[in-house]
Amino acid sequence: MDKRGRHPVPVMGRTAPTRPDASRSVGGHPLSRRGVLRGTALGAGAVTLPALLAACGRGPGGDRNHVTVGSNASDAVPRKAFAATFAAYEDNSGKRVEVNTTEHNEFQQNITRYLLGSPDDVFMWFAGYRMRYFAEKGLLAETGDLWKGFEGFSPAVKDQSTHEGRQYFVPYYYYPWAVFHRRSLFEERGYEQAAYWDAFIALARTMHRDGTPVAFCDKDGWPAMGTFDYIDLRLNGYDFHRRLMAGEEAWTDRRVRGVFDLWRELVPYYQKGALGRTWEEAGQGLQRRRTGMAVFGMPHPGQQFPPEERDDIDFFPFPEIDPRYGRDAVEAPIDGFLVPKKARNPEGAMDLLRWLGTAEAEELYLRGDPNTVAVNDRADTGAYSPLQRKCADLVARAGQISQFLDRDTRPDFAQTVMIKALQDFINDPKDVDGLCHRIERQRADIFSDSVS
Repeated sequence: MDKRGRHPVPVMGRTAPTRPDASRSVGGHPLSRRGVLRGTALGAGAVTLPALLAACGRGPGGDRNHVTVGSNASDAVPRKAFAATFAAYEDNSGKRVEVNTTEHNEFQQNITRYLLGSPDDVFMWFAGYRMRYFAEKGLLAETGDLWKGFEGFSPAVKDQSTHEGRQYFVPYYYYPWAVFHRRSLFEERGYEQAAYWDAFIALARTMHRDGTPVAFCDKDGWPAMGTFDYIDLRLNGYDFHRRLMAGEEAWTDRRVRGVFDLWRELVPYYQKGALGRTWEEAGQGLQRRRTGMAVFGMPHPGQQFPPEERDDIDFFPFPEIDPRYGRDAVEAPIDGFLVPKKARNPEGAMDLLRWLGTAEAEELYLRGDPNTVAVNDRADTGAYSPLQRKCADLVARAGQISQFLDRDTRPDFAQTVMIKALQDFINDPKDVDGLCHRIERQRADIFSDSVS
C-alpha cells in the first residue's frame, strides 16, 4: 500500500542500501520497552549499511535478546502503529526490538542488495510472488515451524506465504484497491457510483467538467500499476493477468493492447501533471475536494484525511468491463514479515514472528492504523470503522485476489520495464503499438530463463 502507506515498488537494487540515522529511536525516543511506550514515531535520515551495522555492534555471539527489524513503514500512521506493537512485545517478552526504518520506495529499490549483505533479523515485505522470488534465490529462512502453531489464517493466505510447499512469510494485514472518493462530494453533486465501464467514463467526464477531475499520480512509479491491473483483470480475466505477470503471455497480444486502448478513454479526465505528483499529494487532492475520485489502495486516502473526516471516505469496486469476469477479482496486497537467511539472531527473529502471527498482535497494530484490515480471522473486528468493514466485505466476496503488478511479477521486470513503460503511456497515450512492442522485447529478454 502498496505499499506497497503502500503501496511500494519492490525491485532489485542498483546501489548500496541506506538506512535511517536514527536507527535506535522512534521519534527521537530510544526504541526500547521504556522509551517506545512513551513516544511512538520512527525516525528518518540515512547512513550507509556498513556504518549502521558497525553502530549496532551486532554479530555472532551478540545479545540474543536483541532483535533488529528492517522497516519500510516510513509513513507516519503505520510507523507509529508498528512502534506501539513492538513496544507491547518488548513489554511482554523482556526482549529488545530495534527498528531500522528506510523510506518506503528506497527500501524496495535496494531490497536485493540488502538481503545479500548484512540484513536485519526480520524485515517487512510482501506475500505472493515478491516473497517467492527471494525464496527461490535462497535468501529467506523458512517459517514452517511457526505455521504449525498459527491459528486464524485461511488456506488462501497460507498459499500466499508458501513457496514449493514451504512457508517463508508471516502475514500481518491487507488492504484492497478500489475507486475511492468523498461520500459528501458525491451527495452534494449528485454523482453515482459506477458499476460499469461506460458509466465510469461518463462519471469521469462529468467530474472533469465540474472542475473536480479524476485524481492521478505516478511520480513514485507504482500508483499507475493499480489501474493497469484492474483494466486487465476486468477485460481479460484473472487467469490471463496472472500469466501476463509471470511472463507467459506476450505484451503484443491484442488483449494487452485492448487494456491500453480502454485506459486511453480515461486519461483525458485525469488531473494534469501526474508524473510530478506523489500518492500523498493525490490523496490530499481528494481530501481537499480538488478531485473527485481515485483508483487507490485503502491506506492512500486514509492517511491523508484527518481522523474526524475519515468517515467521509467511501469507495466502489473497479467497474465491470466484460460480463464474463464481472467484478470478481480484487487487488488486495498482503503485507507482513520475513526472516533473511543471513539473520544474525534467527532464534530471536522467530520468537518475534511467532507473536506477530497472533490475532492479539494484529489488533494492537490496527488500533493505531485504521487504514488496513486484519488478515487473521480471529482478530477482533468489533472496533472496525464502516470503511474497514466494507473493505473486508469486498475481499471476502472476491472470486480471485491479486497482489498488485509490482508484487505479482519479477522485481527486475517491474522496476526496469513497467515503471518507465506506464509513465511513457501517461505522458503520450497515443502510441500503444510501439509501447507494447518495447515492453515485449524486454519481457522476452528478462524472462528468457523461464519461458520457452
